Amino acid sequence: MLCQDRETGLRAVIAIHNTALGPALGGTRFHQYASDEEAVLDALNLSRGMSYKNALAGLDHGGGKAVIIGDPETIKTEQLLLAYGRFLASLGGRYVTACDVGTYVRDMDVIARECRWTTGRSPENGGAGDSSVLTAFGVFQGMRAAAKTQWGEPTLRGRRVGIAGVGKVGHYLVEHLVEDGAQVVVTDVRADAVERITARHPQVTAVADTAALVRTPLDVYAPCALGGALDDATVAALTATVVCGAANNQLAHPGVEKDLADRGILYAPDYVVNAGGVIQVADELRGFDFDRAKAKATKIYDTTLAIFERARADGIPPAAAADRLAEQRMAEARAPRTAEVPRQARP
Repeated sequence: MLCQDRETGLRAVIAIHNTALGPALGGTRFHQYASDEEAVLDALNLSRGMSYKNALAGLDHGGGKAVIIGDPETIKTEQLLLAYGRFLASLGGRYVTACDVGTYVRDMDVIARECRWTTGRSPENGGAGDSSVLTAFGVFQGMRAAAKTQWGEPTLRGRRVGIAGVGKVGHYLVEHLVEDGAQVVVTDVRADAVERITARHPQVTAVADTAALVRTPLDVYAPCALGGALDDATVAALTATVVCGAANNQLAHPGVEKDLADRGILYAPDYVVNAGGVIQVADELRGFDFDRAKAKATKIYDTTLAIFERARADGIPPAAAADRLAEQRMAEARAPRTAEVPRQARP
């Protein structure tokens, strides 16, 4: 769905990929794209990723995603968000939205004034608050599963973890890793984001950029910014033997997952480990209970372990194993159910 409101300057794309398991659920990204075509492609790719993410998270939701085109620092206004909310409402609940890159809890509160199918709202407005909390928690669970598979123990203690992007999710991930005893190295395009981390945790070190980070001796590389982080050059330069991060669509193109496996790098599929946020906002639709949502996000550890085991058993990369499991659940949901015919009563 292409959305345009000339009065507010809104230009947006809403993409629904699959509703076999239920209404599509996915965030709204606010980003300055180079072209409308790039925005459409991003929405389509992200919506597909949400279908797979929701399926493996055990949620009764399909996949959808929306992008608002433009620099949120300059064009985001209350009236623009309200106009966007009216477009969402016109879908009648086929798509449920939440926060993503460039949108925040306060934005969801505004959008919800026009569309009741809005999650990620503030607790004061009946919502769950910042979904980055459980997103980071889920990534940490996935990282523990990778550590168990790669080194035999579900802990990052003594391991060096490099995080590219310490914004909404990354800074929470730092907290989990520091508490677990990991050595943490960070980078971010925003100097203030890095300064916030190093001021709170002086033992955390920083490098100039992502190129420097991937060449730093690491045990784990955690891409936590935008997609496409794992391209040919990055994979060739990586020193880490585990990749596990919060960013969506980390594989720049098909075949990267095999390149990682060929180099002996264990890749935790992004849409599996970063599902904590969508688990949190989905729970909001039931009347949010943080402990219930966290308990469900804790299962990301078990799901990730199961994917690694399936990959080993089938001789395929973990990304392919995750896709197979997600597709299996969606196919089962689409399969027609045969109604049980009651037996005739005896005369």
